[in-house]
Amino acid sequence: MALNYTIPGLSEEVSEKVISILQSRLSQEQEASLVLKHAHWNVSGPNFIAVHEMIDPQVDIVLNQADESAERISQLGGSPDGRPDAIVRNRDWAELELTGTQSTEAYIKALVAYYDEFIQNDRNAIAELDELDIVSSNIIQDHVQDLEKFQWFLRAHLA
Repeated sequence: MALNYTIPGLSEEVSEKVISILQSRLSQEQEASLVLKHAHWNVSGPNFIAVHEMIDPQVDIVLNQADESAERISQLGGSPDGRPDAIVRNRDWAELELTGTQSTEAYIKALVAYYDEFIQNDRNAIAELDELDIVSSNIIQDHVQDLEKFQWFLRAHLA
């Protein structure tokens, strides 16, 4: 990958590695917004309105996370790839398996499982980024805090 420039304190090699990690996070953040919107449109049954309305703010949060990740890639001299094929190309996580109208409970369980892997992937990224670029690590740490809070909301519905 050819960088447009580097930032003070990071070599080109380190910047490229950080960009690669952030691109993976960007792709999963973009996918998560689509997954959440899919669930928002297709939940049905008991607690429909509560779950339907709970999901929309999370879509906005995850889209903001994607924007932060993309902007950090640009700050590092890279070019964020937000195209749909980049999501598919970068996917190394499980897809949400539910399709069509399903019960609120089925979608909540599927989203909890999706978030398990999403959060773990972010935590893995943090561990790598801590050694490379603390600024990028801090960005993903903030993202995890939001994701864990939302997963808690989902789990509370199942309790």
